[in-house]
Amino acid sequence: MRNEQLPDYLQQGETARLFPVLSTTSKEGRTTSIVLACLDKIDEFGTRLLASLGQKVGKRSTIETYTEVVFQKHSSAIKDRPDRLIVIKVGNRQWRALVEAKVGTNELDADQIERYRVLAKDNDVDCVLTISNQFATSPDSHPVELVRKSRSKIPVFHWSWMHILTTADLLVSGEDVADVDQLLLLNELRRFLTHESAGVKGFDRMPKEWAELNKLISSGGAVPAKSPMAQTVLEAWHQETRDLSMILSRMTGMTVGEKLPRKHIGNPAQRQKDELSDLREKHCLTCTLTVPDAAAPIEVTVDLMRRSMDVGMTLRAPDDKKSTKARVNWLLRQVKSEDTDALFVRLLWPGTSEPTQYPISELRENPDLASEGKEHLASHGFHIFLSERLGGKFTQQTNFISELERVIPKFYGDIGSNLAAWVRKAPQIKPERSSGEDVSPSGIAEDAEDFEA
Repeated sequence: MRNEQLPDYLQQGETARLFPVLSTTSKEGRTTSIVLACLDKIDEFGTRLLASLGQKVGKRSTIETYTEVVFQKHSSAIKDRPDRLIVIKVGNRQWRALVEAKVGTNELDADQIERYRVLAKDNDVDCVLTISNQFATSPDSHPVELVRKSRSKIPVFHWSWMHILTTADLLVSGEDVADVDQLLLLNELRRFLTHESAGVKGFDRMPKEWAELNKLISSGGAVPAKSPMAQTVLEAWHQETRDLSMILSRMTGMTVGEKLPRKHIGNPAQRQKDELSDLREKHCLTCTLTVPDAAAPIEVTVDLMRRSMDVGMTLRAPDDKKSTKARVNWLLRQVKSEDTDALFVRLLWPGTSEPTQYPISELRENPDLASEGKEHLASHGFHIFLSERLGGKFTQQTNFISELERVIPKFYGDIGSNLAAWVRKAPQIKPERSSGEDVSPSGIAEDAEDFEA
């Protein structure tokens, strides 16, 4: 773009191109340019992605994207040049974001992002947006700890490349793009992002600290309160749980999210602290995934002591069935899979009565087994779960991830997607009160006369 066509706050820059003329070695520039060019060329794609940054893109909005930008207010001491600039215009109002992108194994640099924050502040840019193969629970929860801890008032948002790919995939598979030409373009973007030349990849290996932590725990050692090793493992676990949610999103065609306690939403430091405490005390990593319209959230527990993965869902038992046996049969009828060797049910009992647990295969043969020792009680809930011990694979950096990404979809596909939550039936009209006259003052008076305790 010629300088006279640039906004007055830019000294240099070009429009992001759908077909950028760049060196074949410039994966980063090519991939970023193509994606950002699609933001304003595919209405639903731009709307969906920018909404995750809190920006509503309506019919009166226009999106502009620039590459290799140099601002009028640019300190010579700052030699970094931002990859891209996104501008949303609505009338006289503008929202602007500096974009820093990395592909492949390249990771974001906290110092560079801080310099971009300074540049953004000097030029009245609203925020910095980073894009990489690192994962974040939400766009406002940055994967780089030093960025989160910064005192800068310029917000930094983050998209993973897999988030962008998943957004495109859901729009294409859900047929949510109205314009046929835009739909074809989005499908081409989806095809491009899945090619190795784009440099886009999912989370595929735990850090080397994973094996060290497993060795410490299996030998009976205590995890220190401020263990850098455990913190590194937790950060990797958060990367993987986010990737898992997007894998399930693409498999189901629905947006699958992570369910966090309220105190952890927007507070990664508190989440890290609490989960580190659980890891030290219980030797477990956990996450909860929510699938739209599923009977319950998917609960995942990784036990470092047992070297096992438990994946399950918790259902309320039907109140309209009085006995535990009837309630268990209600659950068993929903389990369609014949492969139940590693499938268990944990029965939840009222009061202080401890939960009991049985293999599904045994309950199918003898449902009365569930009531043994609890004949005077009725179970109020069930946790049905798949439990797999991985042995040596558990401590391996890549095998652990591949097994996790196998077991969770297996449970949901075979079991979880077939479960239905119990819903109380709507109240029925009583036969003796089938007309308005039956419940009129005179009708109720007559009923009172005939009443016997």
